[in-house]
Amino acid sequence: MELPLKGKVALVTGATRGAGRGTAVALGEAGAVVYCTGRTTKSQSSDYRRPENIEETAAMVGAAGGTGIAMAVDHRNAAEVAALVRRIDDEQGRLDVLVNDIWGGENLIQWNMPLWEHDLEGGLRMLHGAVDTHLITSHFALPLLIRNPGGLVVEMTDGTREYNAEHYRLSVFYDLAKSAVLRLAFSQAEELRPFGCTAVALTPGWMRSEMMLEHYGVTEANWRGAAAANPHFAAISESPRFVGRAAAALATDPEVHARTGGSFSSGGLAQEYGFTDIDGSRPDCWRYLEEVQEAGLPADATGYR
Repeated sequence: MELPLKGKVALVTGATRGAGRGTAVALGEAGAVVYCTGRTTKSQSSDYRRPENIEETAAMVGAAGGTGIAMAVDHRNAAEVAALVRRIDDEQGRLDVLVNDIWGGENLIQWNMPLWEHDLEGGLRMLHGAVDTHLITSHFALPLLIRNPGGLVVEMTDGTREYNAEHYRLSVFYDLAKSAVLRLAFSQAEELRPFGCTAVALTPGWMRSEMMLEHYGVTEANWRGAAAANPHFAAISESPRFVGRAAAALATDPEVHARTGGSFSSGGLAQEYGFTDIDGSRPDCWRYLEEVQEAGLPADATGYR
């Protein structure tokens, strides 16, 4: 079994669930050592009050073929992030891939709520959780990553640069949070360029996260059963592993630096690199959203997965 990232070290933040967990496991499939961080452990829950935890994620990384290491970290806390990076340095002496996936804002979203009516405290918390955490993590992690040319930073967001530039995303706070992360990838790319390292923004499509599956009352085993509630979700959604495999494809591409500063989607990269979702398909969600769902057409993924 080929393990193209064997000997490489990755840090996946926000690895408790969703895209973070999917990415950690996908990097494990490629053989990497993956530090999985988050706030929920077997013994302590975050304010999400959900059952998923980082120890589970680390075990899944190991089962996939890599080495998973769980470490509880609140990425809003600079001291905790500094301690995390010191540990990686002490244990591995290198960092090859940084995936900034911290978010923590699902429960703070007020859909289509104008700025003057949106809960101010919740909106600002959303911004701090989406932007401050990424800045704090990169501040401490990048000096370790740039020791070796070829390092990769993946900024996980929602929406490509092109899509978000033309679409209002749920609320001013959400829109700003996701657009800021896109710009953060571009800015880091400029600062990493002299060191031969790369930064990109990456978005999943309509992702079957644990919370999304729960919302529709389905599981990963029967997710198409959500068709009655939302036929487009049942047509085009993707597992968290799909965006993870996109990150792994970038990390194993010897020419990835040509992409630095760019914005990419899981579906778009699947067409280029040839990887698939866990069901063997290649859902191209962002093209589908514009050409089918937003065009008011019936749900039909023919030609989109």
